[in-house]
Amino acid sequence: MYSQPLSIMKKILVFVSTLDGKITQWGNSPVKKWTSREDQDYFHKTWNEASIIVEGSSTFNVAPMKPNPEHYIVVMTRTPSKYKEHEVAGQLEFTDQSPAEIVEKYEKKGLHIMLVGGGAHVATSFLKANLIDEVWLTFEPKIFGTGGNFVAEEKLDIDLQLISVEKVNEKGTLITKYKVKKVK
Repeated sequence: MYSQPLSIMKKILVFVSTLDGKITQWGNSPVKKWTSREDQDYFHKTWNEASIIVEGSSTFNVAPMKPNPEHYIVVMTRTPSKYKEHEVAGQLEFTDQSPAEIVEKYEKKGLHIMLVGGGAHVATSFLKANLIDEVWLTFEPKIFGTGGNFVAEEKLDIDLQLISVEKVNEKGTLITKYKVKKVK
């Protein structure tokens, strides 16, 4: 069912979530308004260490990432031409390529760490294509009841194996890392 060629690039899905699985507060607010300082610091460091960051256009529209010569930023969108004025060659790209095409393109460049985040549709497309190696999920001790999920409503059956868990503050914010168990 799932198959993946051997890869030199580790692909990591990164999100922050409430205990009830929401990645947005009631569906609309930027993550920075409700996440802990420890989570923000951790993921800022993580993003800076990545070779390539992939997100969706909705995430970009809410919190545009600035071009950075240290890594590639790829924004997945159905209408890349709509974002031409934001593009910076070799730093910030907008594409309608599939997850597999994006991975292939940047593996050929010899990159080693791809972070996938910011958008349920982007996350789901990479998971469905069996392209995610690890899931890094911060759990904030909050419950919103309604809000966005980090995967779209699709039929998925993906097994994970806990790699690590770290409590990063007195409130009980947990940073967890899971390995995706690949089915051949």
